[in-house]
Amino acid sequence: MDELRLGAVEARFADIIWQHAPLSTRELVALCETELSWKRTTTYTVLKKLSERGLFETCDSTVTVKIGREEFYARQSEKFVEDTFAGSLPAFVAAFGSRRKLSAEEAAELRRMIDEMSEE
Repeated sequence: MDELRLGAVEARFADIIWQHAPLSTRELVALCETELSWKRTTTYTVLKKLSERGLFETCDSTVTVKIGREEFYARQSEKFVEDTFAGSLPAFVAAFGSRRKLSAEEAAELRRMIDEMSEE
């Protein structure tokens, strides 16, 4: 699951790319200097690490997204449910619901989502 996990700093870095991609490595370095107070070498090191994990790609000094934010977090959530609840979404929802009640709006939204996702 490590390839589907981002530390707090990696997540902030990934968000910068997801928000601005495609962008040049020069632009990324400038953004990271401003937003994270990073030096160029730190930016390139983390970019390389996340590129090796399949999130981003650099070609001709342009950084592009290989896995978008929503897709990444969807995969991460699926892996969590698989590892923690033996792949059972109902077991996950039951565990979540045992500590927090859903509002009427949340319950209605979940019903709508379930209806849309159900196999016919």
